[in-house]
Amino acid sequence: MTPFHVAITMDGNGRWAELRGLPRTEGHRHGAHAVRLAVEAAPHFGITTLTLYAFSANNWSRPKAEVLALMTIFDHYLHDIGPECLEEGIRFSLIGRRDRLPPSVCRQAQVLEEATARGHVLDLRLAIDYSARDAIWRAADRLIASGHRSREEFDECVRSGSGVPADTPDVDLLIRTGGEQRLSDFLLWEAAYAELWFTEVLWPDFAPAHLALAVDAFGRRERRFGGVPVRTAPTV
Repeated sequence: MTPFHVAITMDGNGRWAELRGLPRTEGHRHGAHAVRLAVEAAPHFGITTLTLYAFSANNWSRPKAEVLALMTIFDHYLHDIGPECLEEGIRFSLIGRRDRLPPSVCRQAQVLEEATARGHVLDLRLAIDYSARDAIWRAADRLIASGHRSREEFDECVRSGSGVPADTPDVDLLIRTGGEQRLSDFLLWEAAYAELWFTEVLWPDFAPAHLALAVDAFGRRERRFGGVPVRTAPTV
């Protein structure tokens, strides 16, 4: 199967709740359901790696109650998806820092990673306490300390420093929900040549049909990677 890596910034949970007069935490709970739908649908669209931006390093500045609620949701989600991952051949990995996460979240992630290590249908990566800038900075620091200078070694440092499996391909398609059009410190190194697709749809409302639209738009784009497209037929 040709590698196809889709990354999603799942934006709009809080606004979704506020529009309905609900606490922001309710938006995050409904957002967790949208995650399950996206994971279930991904292989049907040829997606082999799915990276979901769940919590950035800057999200610690949010109200304490909201952060605690998010960590509880992560804990429950990682516990609940185990049987589904094993049944569907999904390999799970957590990317980002782990030293600031609640121990229960780290334990659940480690158990899930070990249990699903042989999954071959979909690589599911959940980014929690993640910062691409921090990953690049730490990689540069490690590379200088090691005395090595090659680009390949730097690439390995960027990925390994965030817990990214070594065989993870670069991002092909980066999706952002919620109407904003920015990268927000997400996979800056791996998404250097990613196609970008933005939607006004708030994450809790993001359905497989929206994922299909994004994949279809990706399929109609011409990717040149800085080069010149090769013509398949002479110009008349």
